[in-house]
Amino acid sequence: MTGITLLLIALFAALAFGLVWQRRQGKVRTTGETTAAVTDERRLLLEAAGVGSGSGHGRPATVLHFSADWCGPCAAVRRVVGQVVADLTGEPEPPVEVEVDIDEYPALAKELGVLSLPTTFILDADLQQRFRVSGVPSASDLRAALGPLTRPPASNS
Repeated sequence: MTGITLLLIALFAALAFGLVWQRRQGKVRTTGETTAAVTDERRLLLEAAGVGSGSGHGRPATVLHFSADWCGPCAAVRRVVGQVVADLTGEPEPPVEVEVDIDEYPALAKELGVLSLPTTFILDADLQQRFRVSGVPSASDLRAALGPLTRPPASNS
């Protein structure tokens, strides 16, 4: 009887963990890194992967997503990100999309703390990480996260 009880407790704990994990997947989360300066090492790794160059002025927001040939859900991310970026081409400062193969850029993945695929980042004009999504993001969440970064701030003149 004790064995069955322990088994039921273990199954319940696994189910609870699975439900929490599943709810987090695909959610756009603020990373809290917007106030931290981008290190030279991070900037060099990002630029080597094709993300931005030069100073922040005039650089668009970037949707950076890690993928791999062997990653099934990465195709869904590719479709969602591509559609959202295409939808925002008419904005004053449209975002750009950069897809990075995790197998080709493992140092960048390590620097950004990528532990699973797909993982998507939204970087502002200064290459600061503003949002992070594990799993497949919804188009509406991605648009909402990119919205403030695609329009110049209103001037107070």
